[in-house]
Amino acid sequence: MKTILRTAVAAAVLFTLTVAGAQTLERSVSGVSATGVRWQAQSMVVGVTSTATIAGGGNAIYQPSYPAAGGVVALIMRFPNGSFICSGTLMNDRQSILTAAHCVTGAGLTTPIATTAWFYGGPNGDTVVNGGGTPVTATQYFVHPSYTGQVVDHNDVAVIRLAAPAPAFAQSFGLYTQDLTGKDFNVWGYGRGSNTGGSVGANLGTGLLRQGDNRFDFRLGDTDFGTGWATEFGAPFARIEHSWLSDFDNGLAANDAGCKSVNQVFGFAANAKWCNLGRGASEVGIAGGDSGGPGFIDGLVASISSYGATYGAPAFGDVDTALNSSFGEFSGYVPVYLHAGFINAALIPEPGTYLMMALGLFGVGTVARRRKSA
Repeated sequence: MKTILRTAVAAAVLFTLTVAGAQTLERSVSGVSATGVRWQAQSMVVGVTSTATIAGGGNAIYQPSYPAAGGVVALIMRFPNGSFICSGTLMNDRQSILTAAHCVTGAGLTTPIATTAWFYGGPNGDTVVNGGGTPVTATQYFVHPSYTGQVVDHNDVAVIRLAAPAPAFAQSFGLYTQDLTGKDFNVWGYGRGSNTGGSVGANLGTGLLRQGDNRFDFRLGDTDFGTGWATEFGAPFARIEHSWLSDFDNGLAANDAGCKSVNQVFGFAANAKWCNLGRGASEVGIAGGDSGGPGFIDGLVASISSYGATYGAPAFGDVDTALNSSFGEFSGYVPVYLHAGFINAALIPEPGTYLMMALGLFGVGTVARRRKSA
């Protein structure tokens, strides 16, 4: 039996709320796996129930909480071929936004003509951010030097420098740099919603901040699999080793994508490491527009939303055959632990750092003068 693993970057999505004539920005790759399974990968917070506005019947469990949510931003980027939305997180220098690299490179790996980060400080969780928020423009982009532009790439990380510090109400965040195995996390994003939840329903569009829970099931380079996933997809192990997956559970073993996919691809029996039935009503999966958004552990940014994936077949857990953020699909993430050095290097140094640098240079100059006198 041949099935298709489709993956879509959760970020590159048509921003339908305010940008007329925009188009979807996506990159895709496909092939036949080593086990004969047809797969497709594509760059593209749907809850168990509706993520609509409260007035529209949405579940309040997915509503953002303020003031913490004030530091999770919507990024509106304008490229020559259209305007698009992604999500991002305010870093502790208060002038840098952490996001996904594919959000700021475009289909042709070019930087945007313009980017605006939209901040909202509450209290109404149903506010469309660029209609009731505070805009701050971007001036610089720092893309990880090893990012390839491929859909599944654990180097899919970038930092955006803003022209001015973030509004005072916006909370900033530090980095979680520990291992993610089996960790529960809280994911946020401005991407597509659904009026019914993971059983699909109608797309509600983008621009509303939503959040929910999930668990990191495994990474593609986990020692349990060796280099098996790289062989399966014909991708360099060094590019996908630290790509982490969570599946979108509905409480039914039939739709436990992590468990069923590992069994189908590797023949492994059920294991608590990748077999579980989810977090209940708070479970979410990421969708188009959520790319670049944060996954939090203990109030720190642990991951960056990167892509969505599915085998599109009941045997692998999906409730249908489409890549549409439904139950039984995967969400893919870039871990912060892998890129803490790159991220910190892109931030604006604290004033104390400049002082220490100045004192260091003063010391060097003093030694040089003493040597000259001698």
